[in-house]
Amino acid sequence: MANALSRQWEHAVVTGGAGFIGSHLCATLLDAGTAVTCVDDFSTGRRESVSDLLDRPGFTLIQADVAKGFTVGRPPDLLLHLASPASPADYLRLPLHTMDTGSVGTRNALDLAHRSGARFILASTCEVYGHPQENPRDERYWGHVNPVGPRGVYDEAKRFGEALTTAHADAKGTDTGIVRLFDTYGPRMRGQDGRAVPTFIRQALSGQPLTVTGDGRQTRSLCYVDDTVRGILAAAAHGMRGPVDIGNPAEVTVLRLARLVSELTGSTSEIRFAARPTGDPAALCPDITQARGKLGWEPEVDTEDGLRRTIEWFRTVLAR
Repeated sequence: MANALSRQWEHAVVTGGAGFIGSHLCATLLDAGTAVTCVDDFSTGRRESVSDLLDRPGFTLIQADVAKGFTVGRPPDLLLHLASPASPADYLRLPLHTMDTGSVGTRNALDLAHRSGARFILASTCEVYGHPQENPRDERYWGHVNPVGPRGVYDEAKRFGEALTTAHADAKGTDTGIVRLFDTYGPRMRGQDGRAVPTFIRQALSGQPLTVTGDGRQTRSLCYVDDTVRGILAAAAHGMRGPVDIGNPAEVTVLRLARLVSELTGSTSEIRFAARPTGDPAALCPDITQARGKLGWEPEVDTEDGLRRTIEWFRTVLAR
């Protein structure tokens, strides 16, 4: 990933930088010679995710809640705003924190970017589409969201963040971009975060039954984290405002995913079916026509290869 940048940045601030995707962004930027300030309150991010970066020249770690305000040592020329609980288990546990981060936290990050003359990228989500009435969907689709449903705190925090980012650009001329990230997986995911890939891997490696919700026919579009990082940085370098979908258009059913994880781990665990959570989307598939055409980006890591890499990382963690 050392050559992932098509534009050289001097100093990047990554909010939520100790999270799953954020920590990979921090490492990629450092590898490219960019100084990085990682800002995280560790409500869901983990210090060990960036522990290998702490002694590297140019890396600074600041523990702060972006919704309460934060300062950095020197102005950035790139600000990647990823701070937010992202898994259902986290944002259902931290509903008000999720809303504060998506609203006040986004405003604080935008204000810093504006003062610094920095390029600002909001990491939004496919969840802004809610329960889409078309699939795959592109960025022109406005969504079908229940603001008072069980996932509403996350969906609406991100939708508000997109509106705020757009308003900041229109009112103040801030250089902004919006990326809508679809399901991303890879090393440094938390085994207990409730999402399908880490849950299935954890269960398979520990000899537990793999729990598939509903009938397992709901689909996911899984993008390996290295590809997601390339997409985010491509959008930053391009200068487009977006939004732009960043995800893998190759769909897989949840049942097929469970069987694939079982096969790749060599697990003999059975598959058990459980009640499907309320609000669980039936399909999450991006249309990446814009990402391909404008950014020259598309996923490169196929699902089996990405799962093998992720499983190996989980094996190493469990061995420790």
